Amino acid sequence: MKFLFSNILLFSLFVANAQTIKGTIIDAATGKGIGGASILNVETKKGVQADSIGNFMLNGSGKLRLEFSATGYAHLDTVIVARANSNFLITLIAATEDLDEVVIVSSSRTNSRIEDLPTKVEVLGSEEVHEENGIKPGNIASLLGDIAGIQIQQTNAATGNADMRIQGLQGKYTQILRDGMPLFGGYSGSFSILQIPPLDLQQIELVKGAASTLYGGGAIAGMLNLISKKPKIGKPEATLTLNRSTLLENNANLFFSGRNKKTGYTFFAGGTLQNPVDVNKDGFSDVPSVKSVFIHPRFFLYPSETSTVVLGYTLNYEDRNGGDMQAMNKSLNASKSFFIQNKSWRNTADIVWEKKLKGNAQLTTKASTSYFSRDVLTNSFGMSGKQLIWYTEMAYSNKTEHHNYVMGINFNGDEFTKKLPDSTLLQNEKNNTIGFFAQNDWKFHPKLTLQTGFRVDIHNNYGAYFLPRLSLMYKANQKVTMRIGGGLGYKTPTLFNSEIDERQYRYIAGYKAGTTAEKSSGANFDVNYKKNIDGWNLTFNQTFFYNRIDKPLIISVIPTLLPPSIFMYENQTQPLETAGFETYIAAHKDALELYWGYVYTNAKRKYNPAQPNLPLIARNKLATVIAYEFSKKFRAGVEAAYTGKQFLDNGKTTTPYVFAAVMMRYNIGNTSIVLNCENLFDYRQNKNNQVVFPPLNNPTFPEIWAPLDGRVVNMSVFFKLY
Repeated sequence: MKFLFSNILLFSLFVANAQTIKGTIIDAATGKGIGGASILNVETKKGVQADSIGNFMLNGSGKLRLEFSATGYAHLDTVIVARANSNFLITLIAATEDLDEVVIVSSSRTNSRIEDLPTKVEVLGSEEVHEENGIKPGNIASLLGDIAGIQIQQTNAATGNADMRIQGLQGKYTQILRDGMPLFGGYSGSFSILQIPPLDLQQIELVKGAASTLYGGGAIAGMLNLISKKPKIGKPEATLTLNRSTLLENNANLFFSGRNKKTGYTFFAGGTLQNPVDVNKDGFSDVPSVKSVFIHPRFFLYPSETSTVVLGYTLNYEDRNGGDMQAMNKSLNASKSFFIQNKSWRNTADIVWEKKLKGNAQLTTKASTSYFSRDVLTNSFGMSGKQLIWYTEMAYSNKTEHHNYVMGINFNGDEFTKKLPDSTLLQNEKNNTIGFFAQNDWKFHPKLTLQTGFRVDIHNNYGAYFLPRLSLMYKANQKVTMRIGGGLGYKTPTLFNSEIDERQYRYIAGYKAGTTAEKSSGANFDVNYKKNIDGWNLTFNQTFFYNRIDKPLIISVIPTLLPPSIFMYENQTQPLETAGFETYIAAHKDALELYWGYVYTNAKRKYNPAQPNLPLIARNKLATVIAYEFSKKFRAGVEAAYTGKQFLDNGKTTTPYVFAAVMMRYNIGNTSIVLNCENLFDYRQNKNNQVVFPPLNNPTFPEIWAPLDGRVVNMSVFFKLY
């Protein structure tokens, strides 16, 4: 673990009977005072707040253990020897210089430290993201699946689409952001997490449960924020990752960054070539053909010490094709063979301006626009469409002695348009929402922080929504933290659902008359315990959750006089509910890391009394990880996960299974070689179960509840060029 240090200059002015310690807290790089910094006497649990220029006064003398903290800076825990009227100069190091020690959460909109937030936020830091780059360089789906409470569920046997489910709720109820801006969803279906390479990310932030107060409709099950890397002064970076797997996947990813006082940049370029593979030899691909390119440059401007401008652009192209292997191999019978092909283009431009104001105040404005084009082609029909997504926001945040608050306004929308000629029943769609939000973290007691927030959204088609949120954090001591909170949310109807086969798009006729938005309520409670015992850093976390969605929207079959039938969305009168708990224990000592986690989920669709269990949600999941760093050159790890029975749509249950993986990494100078094996025991749904049913030119597929690709070994090489 990296060591954070601070130079403490002690100036003894005089010795007297007064018991007052004075000091100033400054930025280690600039020498400027840090307003609003916190000082805590660890033994007495009493603390004070520095003023707007970093000056503070604290009662005490003799040997004292003090903790110094400030938003955006590394936490400092030190022991000083003080006399009456001592005066100290304390320097804090900006957290951007060492993210392993202090985790700053940008998803809070106040850039707060993770341990100061009344809302529980889980963060996958730079180490986890870097390790995933060696294991799965193509996307982050596998990395997210390692988080307790998240289930990555394949939704299509032909194209390999995947859905991310949080706390038992389908992926359509999770808001996915890139640097705080929603750019995914709608017509892009379930491709989002399959198109983001990990090498381009600094960290991943996850809020489970209701998060609509800050981020609006769609964040019912939670919010996932993907944070891009930023350049650092004096630390240019250039890396290259090459990967090859036994399932014929090839990846090449390149990343550059650099910065001086006035300008900076990051540049990512990557590509994936996945050949189709028929694992069970039934003539149909179990792994689709994928050709993708991802390019993401960002430019940083620093016109002054208090202002930052970030300009970004993203280009993503993907050709994903699955089905009959004859079609994959372009044989003579390909025109009669079943296949589903998705060709997509995403072009996104974004801008962020941050301006530091007096004291700890900050003004942030951001905007993005994304053009997404997707062509769906099958052997029986094809369609093309485009979706324009835009987002703008202005937010003001400030931190005072007892309050940390943010307020703002945002305007966002999307427009789906079919490309003619088109044979589908789909209608063009346009949505826009203007929202006002405010949230305040009120530290009314050294151990208690109350978070209150609200949002008002006005939607052009479905009216206005008021979304309050309330959370309370209790820090019993340095070891135990408890949080309880809840809030309301909503989700407006959308024509596209990741659980729908592309062939059904042709027969979707829209919404039944009177269709309204889904409304939700959710609550979470967690207890977190941290302690160091004989060199072991132990963490225990226990979380309980509950979610309820009223008027859930499902797609229904509308019988017609002549086949085929058509489909329409309609609200249900009874709710969808999920409840359960998550438990995990993490331990770390020297080079050894241990993890054990268990999740229980009870998901019910009360609108279907005959089959009330929500399909494809594991009731019980258990995961464990053991990793050991034998030396600076060699590291190895083993992980295993047990997935309990899942209910199918017809009420039947699946077979529980164990998924295991092993990884070894060896460093040679600036080069890292990773050898990884996924699904060690080769458990596959298609090993003993049929997954393709005739007619073969227009087959049907069962629900996918277990892996189809089987055991896979990959080797990657990571080059740190400089």
